[in-house]
Amino acid sequence: MKFRLRGVRVEISYLLLCLTALSIIFGVFQSFCCCVAAVIIHEGGHLLTMRALGYFPERIKILLFEISISDPSRQERTARENLLIIFFGPAANFICVLPLFLLYLCGTEKILPFAAANLSVGLFNLLPVMSLDGGQLLYILLSRRRTPGQAEKIVCRLTFICIFPLAALGFVVLFHSHYNFSLLFVCVYLVFTLLTRQEKYY
Repeated sequence: MKFRLRGVRVEISYLLLCLTALSIIFGVFQSFCCCVAAVIIHEGGHLLTMRALGYFPERIKILLFEISISDPSRQERTARENLLIIFFGPAANFICVLPLFLLYLCGTEKILPFAAANLSVGLFNLLPVMSLDGGQLLYILLSRRRTPGQAEKIVCRLTFICIFPLAALGFVVLFHSHYNFSLLFVCVYLVFTLLTRQEKYY
């Protein structure tokens, strides 16, 4: 599905629409909506910061497990601008967590899954993994004192240091729960994004 929104080309994966239908069939639509909303808030933090700095994306692709922002101007920006844009993705999730948690303390228990989804998305994206915000932030910071090649090697090593324990934990969760493979699936997805990653760092 493709359309234009204020000059920005937006593409929505049909697999995402299928997953939405499946979540309704299996009775997990509420949890699915919480996760999707948290991801939208996360990407909204990136987009609002871009707009505040005077930059606009060329294309937004809403895929099965991520929202991909095509940003051709990122090579032209300063390191500080890139840091701000990347940082305010997870920051948007954390900003949402505080009022949601306060509402929970006031007795609004139904809001807790949404707060947990925002906290999970924010923390997950701060992992020092190449394809996540944490990896990109670390790369930019390392590039100030090292060459781009050295910075990339360091982030690459940290990526695999993070993925292996997560994968091991994913197997533990899988065998000690009612076949909850969500964490293991996340690790497989991260490896897939690394193998298919075509874009370099900033």
